[in-house]
Amino acid sequence: MECPHPPGFHAEVRARYAAAGAEVTRLLRTVDEDRWTAPTPCRDWDVRALVNHLAAQHLWVCQAVAGYTPEQIGHRFEGDVLGRNPLGVWAMAVRSALRALNEPGSPDLLVHLSYGVRDAGGYARELTAETVVHGWDLARALGDGGRMPRQAALYALSEFRGYRDLAGSGRFDPPFTPPPDADAEERLLALTGRDPHWSAHRI
Repeated sequence: MECPHPPGFHAEVRARYAAAGAEVTRLLRTVDEDRWTAPTPCRDWDVRALVNHLAAQHLWVCQAVAGYTPEQIGHRFEGDVLGRNPLGVWAMAVRSALRALNEPGSPDLLVHLSYGVRDAGGYARELTAETVVHGWDLARALGDGGRMPRQAALYALSEFRGYRDLAGSGRFDPPFTPPPDADAEERLLALTGRDPHWSAHRI
């Protein structure tokens, strides 16, 4: 089954997905051995747990696009998926997902996910938005003060604004009201319950 998207959707979702993945890869290349246990803005996750969560989600993409259901995938991506090569596993997860999304017409396919059925392109948008936010989490955990690219923040914000209850998913803290003059990054952080001034040194 397919769910057609408007012109330009396929190219944009692939480009945004690749860019978000590349930013996480850039950050991971800076992780020293002792930083994998550093705290992150996600209260229950250190750096390794955060990257493990991201990698497991991205490993789902090629399986879902291939037509596998959550029941068929089973527990394959639960627990530790990073093993002894976290950066290598992460890079492989993104490459395999991009290969699947680059198949002609694949973003229009309906895929089976843990919460129901969604088109693969929409699922890629969802993962892109989450990767942008978790990329910020990772940057803060590693002491990287860089800001999200404006277009990436806007893209993620437009996706998450369509969700009724992000906090109810268990993956985000409750939202708060951003300042009136907030930019896209600040509005996205507020929507996903993140303190824009978070620092490991303040914990």
